[in-house]
Amino acid sequence: MGGEEVQEEKLALKKKNAENRKLIYNRAKQYAKEYDDEQKELIRLKREARLKGGFYVNPEAKLLFIIRIRGINAMHPKTRSILQLLRLRQIFNGVFLKVNKATVNMLHRVEPYVTFGYPNLKSVKELIYKRGFGKLNQQRIPLTDNSIVEQGLGKHGIICTEDLIHEIITVGPHFKEANNFLWPFQLKAPLGGLKKKRNHYVEGGDAGNREDFINELIRRMN
Repeated sequence: MGGEEVQEEKLALKKKNAENRKLIYNRAKQYAKEYDDEQKELIRLKREARLKGGFYVNPEAKLLFIIRIRGINAMHPKTRSILQLLRLRQIFNGVFLKVNKATVNMLHRVEPYVTFGYPNLKSVKELIYKRGFGKLNQQRIPLTDNSIVEQGLGKHGIICTEDLIHEIITVGPHFKEANNFLWPFQLKAPLGGLKKKRNHYVEGGDAGNREDFINELIRRMN
């Protein structure tokens, strides 16, 4: 390759990077406005319901975050295979999951070994920015810059970390690809430990569905 061609390639790459930076900046602004508008609408609906003497019921969640909290002692082989299918191979592994009939059935089978709930935007952002690793050529790569996201998901129009966060939190059309690109999160043992891993959350334990309270646990483990 001649000197001129090398120079042309460098210029083309520089131009592409500049265009990408502008696109990423505009998308981040658009997402911030979208999240802000949603929050304002939620506050308005809650206020309206309160004025009418009722209360606002949140729409059904589309996204779950599941954390494995127990080891393999006395585990049924079927339970073990479901945990592997969910990519929860180790204790304190965490993954996102789309809510549907199949996933709810799977969770029901492994409920004593996991805890789960509905992650908010803050949790999704903090998990991906602090503990996010992507899968490129079967390698576990830290999400240190947007180019890693673009390499893995660019063909789906996901070119930066904010795109990835948006796809996960909204359970977008390429949620499956985005979620499979994300390596299972390796969380730390929660500050203060777990109380009763074998008991259900509603009985004062740790297992099962803790709904919005999953966000408090994510803070302790992130």
